[in-house]
Amino acid sequence: MRLSPRTLCAAGRAAWRESFPLEGRDVARWFPGHMAKGLKKMQSSLRLVDCTIEVHDARISFSRNPLFQETLGLKPHLLVLNKMDLADLKEQQKIIQHLEREGLKHVVFTNCVKDENVKQIIPMVTELVGSSYRYHRGEHVEYCIMVIGVPNVGKSSLINSLRRQHLRKGKAARVGGEPGITRTVMSRIQVCERPLMFLLDTPGVLAPQIPSVETGLKLALCGTILDHLVGEETLADYLLYTLNRHQLLGYVQHYGLGEACDDIASVLKRVAVKLRKTQKVKVLTGTGDVNVIQPDYPAAARDFLRAFRSGLLGPVMLDRDVLQGRPAEEP
Repeated sequence: MRLSPRTLCAAGRAAWRESFPLEGRDVARWFPGHMAKGLKKMQSSLRLVDCTIEVHDARISFSRNPLFQETLGLKPHLLVLNKMDLADLKEQQKIIQHLEREGLKHVVFTNCVKDENVKQIIPMVTELVGSSYRYHRGEHVEYCIMVIGVPNVGKSSLINSLRRQHLRKGKAARVGGEPGITRTVMSRIQVCERPLMFLLDTPGVLAPQIPSVETGLKLALCGTILDHLVGEETLADYLLYTLNRHQLLGYVQHYGLGEACDDIASVLKRVAVKLRKTQKVKVLTGTGDVNVIQPDYPAAARDFLRAFRSGLLGPVMLDRDVLQGRPAEEP
């Protein structure tokens, strides 16, 4: 029997909760040692910093780390919502208004891979610092900016993009497709000559507690938590639920499924067959062991997640429920 998305949410929430190990728990242990140390190092470096740039994934604009505002909020602040090419921004103005109500008045959407809107950042930072009453400088003006954010949202990509735009130079910070690439607060990296500006790259830091299952699943879908900690098939299940709930059916065309379906096992089976992702499994029968060809469900789930993260299933706003004023876990 096929389940409606509403029924799927009610039936599947217990399974999601069992599969999601980080709800209401200390998450620093999943990134050994560097998160707590990184936050302390950021705090100790604040006296050298003129402004903070918080980079976040535009698909989860409201699922940010509240610790940044609490511990680093004394400095001028710019929120950079990166990966705008992967986000459904039809209601971009509503997103900005919602953030303004939360006290975030300086926001820019970027695509650091293609340097889109990145040129706006240096002038915005210069204006923010110049208008701050804490800004006291001598004749030799230089800016030191700290880049902060949860893991894998594009902090290092932003630094490299700024260098391409303003210095015509290549990479200065390592980038990667999974969380934990940057593990220490680095030395200053120059990103602009006029004005003279340096950035500090920092490790991604999650909040000590993730408030709900769905918040954690959204973060995991965007790659801020390692997939194996949650489970690839669990993430694929939540992704399918989200796409169906918001009538984002690009996966149907991408995988040639013919029609939408809310049964993750059925979808992954068809994906595996289409991609020829199968595996031999020994089955014990009354006459002995028999090799049976079965779909490789984990491989299909990985491909489903990869297609979403690379934008092949279309742009998505995972925080649409928050934008519409509905609780995230209300089906």
